[in-house]
Amino acid sequence: MHTYHSNGSRLSTCVILICYLLMGTHHCVTPPKKDSCLVKDGKADCSHLRLSAIPANLPSNISSLDMSHNRMVRIPPESLKQYPGLLHLNMGYNSVTKLNEPFCLVLPLLQTLNMVRNEVHLLKETDLSNCTSLTWLSLASNRLKIKGEPFSALKSLEFLDISNNNLQSAKLGSQPQMPSLLNLNLAFSVFTTLKKDDFTFLRLSPFLQVLNLSSVPLKSLEPGCFKPIAGLHAVIMDGSNIGSPVISQLCSELGETSVQSLSLRKMKLVTLKNTTLSGLQKTNLTFLDLSQNDMTKVEDGSFQWLSKLEILKLSDNNFKHLNKFTFRGLKSLKKLQLTKALVKTRSTPIVDDFTFQPLGALESLILQRTAVWEITEHTFTGLVSLQELDMSWSSYASLRIITNKTFVSLAGSPLRTLNLTGTAITRINPGSFSHLRNLTVLLLDFNFIQQTFTGSEFEGLTRVEEMHMSNNHWKVKVSSTSFLHVPNLRVLTLGKSLNNSAVNLDVDPSPFKPLTNLTFLDLSNNNIANFRENLLEGLINLEVLKLQHNNLARLWKSANPGGPVLFLKGAQNLVTLQLDSNGLDEIPRGALRGLRNLSKLYLANNLLNSLKDSIFDDLVALQVLSLQKNLITTVKPEVFKAPTSNLSVLLMDKNPFDCTCESIQWFVTWLNETNLTAVPDLSDQYMCNTPLAYFNHSIMTFDTYPCKDMVPFQALYIFSSTAVLLLMATAFLVRFQGWRIQFYWNILISRTLGFTNRDGSREFQYDAYIIHAEDDTHWVERVIVPLENNNCSFYLESRDALPGMPQLQNIVDNMRESRKILFVVSEHLLNDPMCRRFTAHHALHQVIEESRDSVVLVFLQDVHDFKLSSSLFLRRGMLRSRCILEWPGHKERLQAFHQKLLIALGLTNQFRM
Repeated sequence: MHTYHSNGSRLSTCVILICYLLMGTHHCVTPPKKDSCLVKDGKADCSHLRLSAIPANLPSNISSLDMSHNRMVRIPPESLKQYPGLLHLNMGYNSVTKLNEPFCLVLPLLQTLNMVRNEVHLLKETDLSNCTSLTWLSLASNRLKIKGEPFSALKSLEFLDISNNNLQSAKLGSQPQMPSLLNLNLAFSVFTTLKKDDFTFLRLSPFLQVLNLSSVPLKSLEPGCFKPIAGLHAVIMDGSNIGSPVISQLCSELGETSVQSLSLRKMKLVTLKNTTLSGLQKTNLTFLDLSQNDMTKVEDGSFQWLSKLEILKLSDNNFKHLNKFTFRGLKSLKKLQLTKALVKTRSTPIVDDFTFQPLGALESLILQRTAVWEITEHTFTGLVSLQELDMSWSSYASLRIITNKTFVSLAGSPLRTLNLTGTAITRINPGSFSHLRNLTVLLLDFNFIQQTFTGSEFEGLTRVEEMHMSNNHWKVKVSSTSFLHVPNLRVLTLGKSLNNSAVNLDVDPSPFKPLTNLTFLDLSNNNIANFRENLLEGLINLEVLKLQHNNLARLWKSANPGGPVLFLKGAQNLVTLQLDSNGLDEIPRGALRGLRNLSKLYLANNLLNSLKDSIFDDLVALQVLSLQKNLITTVKPEVFKAPTSNLSVLLMDKNPFDCTCESIQWFVTWLNETNLTAVPDLSDQYMCNTPLAYFNHSIMTFDTYPCKDMVPFQALYIFSSTAVLLLMATAFLVRFQGWRIQFYWNILISRTLGFTNRDGSREFQYDAYIIHAEDDTHWVERVIVPLENNNCSFYLESRDALPGMPQLQNIVDNMRESRKILFVVSEHLLNDPMCRRFTAHHALHQVIEESRDSVVLVFLQDVHDFKLSSSLFLRRGMLRSRCILEWPGHKERLQAFHQKLLIALGLTNQFRM
């Protein structure tokens, strides 16, 4: 009893099998070298090992065994007995000569058996009698000779490939068998006739959907030859080279089946007659492939029989003329592929006006790599359902300059995708796409556009979401209004297209400001050297930014006039940022600030060396970091600890690492401990450059243990360095400011011990005690003495000293009775021994004990502060500025000098710090 599959499942299987056959079963790939079987996930790969026997040391629970490309001459059951759970066995590309040994007895669950490219010759009924669980069997490219009913036991078989066996007949048995068969491959057989009873062995196989008769040299088909398999859905006749009469006969026979797909590729069908496909009129054919036939002509009405056809492939032909009758009758066609079907040889092919008008249901028209004389205002008229038009890599003179008439015939089409890649466009006039108001994808890559976009070129494209203009030979220029009419743009590529980009992008406002929905922007390979900080302003949805292969080094330099250009602050939602090959030698602080969604950062092939601390700290979502081929010598945690916390892939190879404790100790430790981050080529591409002992060695050979022993010495070094610096600072402070410290200390002590006279109401006998040298007596009498009056009196030692009293006692007593002590400072005074030994000392005590304004200095000459200190023990810094006067020496300034002197003498002696 068999389980029947649903129609949907059968159709899916059919599609998969068709793709399998059309694309080929093998790829020319050099297998990896290995010296033993590879076992993974229950699969054992023992291919390419030159084995003559099945290994006995494989796990007993394997479900798949690949023994292809070895030297096997038989399939020994005893070797397979220990793998009872085997489901898939591949014995392809060996030298097995027969299947008459009961290996299926020990493999009761076997589902697929691949015996392609062996030497199996005679296939008898008993050879596969025990393989009842098989669903897939390939015996392609052997030397089969079928005897009896070898496939009669295969009740579950769905796929059978016995192609390339020089079969003399399509008849594989006389009794009904293989009731579950879906796909039968008889390609490269040598029979020339399909007889009426050839497929009677499949009359009880209702699921058969694909029949492959590629490269079978059929010359005749007997009526009713497909009747036993009338439920057939797909027939492949590629490369059969059977001529128009036999094709016509084939179509007539298929007219009695349920065929939906027919492939007639490489048939050398130079001319398609209008009666060739007439036999398919009664079918539900939806797919027809006539590619690679070198057809030059299609007679009018050749497709009128295929009213239900949905896909028609006519690629790689050589049509010279298509007219309005060529596609007549294809009222259900949805896709027409004409890739390389209209190629210029001696003359340019012609497509008449209204050629596509019968194709009212067409949704996709592929005209890749074609050449047409001219596109007129009616070339595409009638394509009222067209959604995709691909004219890439084609040669149309009409496309050199696109005008508002080029695509006017598509005004009534709901076109969504227009591919004009590589069509040698040089200019786009204003309003060229204004008729295509439903367009969402516009491809203009690899052209020769040479103009400045003002915005009018894209007028009407309000729904366009993708615009590709890469590789336009650096001829495109943009302005602030270039993209004003495409507000819904999501993808924009301008890689290797912008001419003189430094001028192009250095505009205000930015050309991209209107594109608030933009998610992908490609500006790579443009030699951009300058733009404004507002380049990405307003691009809140931008996720991918490609700026590699430009010249942005100056923009991020600290020495850049106006400071670094932090252009990324306008795109805070970036996910991928590519800045490779820009000559960057530094990353300024704040350049990557706020990029918390950034997942991939590429900075390879730059000149980065010393990276500032914390520049990557905001990259909390970073998964891929590429810093390959820079000049990085040091990898410190202050820089890399934050971004490496969630990193999946790190690329830092080909940097000249400094293998010292200070430079890479943390990095090597992190590499040894991380289990989440992949670091490709770690062992052979992460090499030390310095010191000489580690030169050209992998950084993984760096020994971090001595670095741990240095920790106490580092602490000692920091302590000793700090102590030395403090000592030096103290020495300099004492040397140059020690007098000031001592002065204020003495004042503090005097006040603390109560030596200060704080009585502001105390009466003084004299307003000032005048101290001067004998040589300055004349100046004192001429300038100071005249200031005396009833409210002001001075003590002059030469005039007011009491006779008979000791000189020192006179000085002490009268200084205490004077409000101020006034020094007339000159070179004579500084050389007076009495002043230096006693008078100046007593005055200093007055300053300390009384106040900083109890002493007034009047300089008759310019005296250096050092000399003043060494002679009188006083400094200008000890006194208030109003207590220090300079003798002007000019008559017009004498009045001001007298005023300042009286003010200084009238100040209170109350202490003020």
